[in-house]
Amino acid sequence: MGSTKGLIRAMNKKGSRKTKKPPVAVKLPPPPDPSCCERCGALYTKQAWRRAGERSHALLQKVAWTVCPACKQAERGEYFGRVVIRGKFAAEHEEEIRRRIRNIEERARFTQPLRRLVSADREGNVIEVLTTSQKLAHRIVHELKKLYKGKASYHWSPDDGCLYAVWERDE
Repeated sequence: MGSTKGLIRAMNKKGSRKTKKPPVAVKLPPPPDPSCCERCGALYTKQAWRRAGERSHALLQKVAWTVCPACKQAERGEYFGRVVIRGKFAAEHEEEIRRRIRNIEERARFTQPLRRLVSADREGNVIEVLTTSQKLAHRIVHELKKLYKGKASYHWSPDDGCLYAVWERDE
């Protein structure tokens, strides 16, 4: 009896990453466990950065103070997600869109402290948003499309793994 399709697919790992770490985490060596970001307060423990929760006095004495990858990225202006928001609608509703983007970022940062906005700039009818992760950029465009309709497109760079996402609406 031959093998099933599921088994064949499970054995074919060509083109997949060896680890499930985000691109920024692969570039840097892991900090000592436990570590705490001196800028944003994110806590690194059990091989993951987590939102700052309740901390005991004993934990704070053991912790190594460092700067998390997201803070380093934001400082250098490095990004893995680029969102371009175009159209007359975007220019007319800029404040609403910026408020929505900020809410999306806060919600993502609640569970994943490494997902942040690097910058959000406007030039004419175009708003460009840079994010520290592909997932946050994807979520921003998805939420804008869900809320305001319009067209969305996504392009992943094969070189560095960045996501280039475009949302536009001309009404």
